[in-house]
Amino acid sequence: MPLISLTPAERREKRADAHHLSPVVIVGSDGLTPAVQKEIDAALNSHGLIKVRVASDDRPGRELMFQTLAADLGAAPIQHIGKLLVLWRPPVEKERSGTDDDRMPGPKDVKVLKYGRGGQRPEVKTLRVLGNQRLTQGGQVKRAKVLQKSIKKRQAD
Repeated sequence: MPLISLTPAERREKRADAHHLSPVVIVGSDGLTPAVQKEIDAALNSHGLIKVRVASDDRPGRELMFQTLAADLGAAPIQHIGKLLVLWRPPVEKERSGTDDDRMPGPKDVKVLKYGRGGQRPEVKTLRVLGNQRLTQGGQVKRAKVLQKSIKKRQAD
């Protein structure tokens, strides 16, 4: 896979995004095994931007590992600081199986507070709201109204 090249501004932005991340994969004393490489590939597929911690004290070895990972996995090397490696790969578009555009929303559990007299604790009720229902301001569950067609459209039908 070809190495992804980024501009310095894009690399700086990715470094800033990765600042708060924790390491997802830790490379142990065995080094870069195929199993570790597979885990890093899976993490890149699911997260896109990841940190990898390397347990080795050998700086040139870590640098070689960083370049190897970037080249083998088709990722962009963002940063190598200390024992942390930051890699980025653009997310892969997932194919949707079938079109579900006509699906209605599923049921939701909603907590409603019912206030009684002053000074008392409100009563907490959990209500299930279905896809064709709505919740009023008073905490009542009502069926959603069917959208009416205009008179002109009804006459044309």
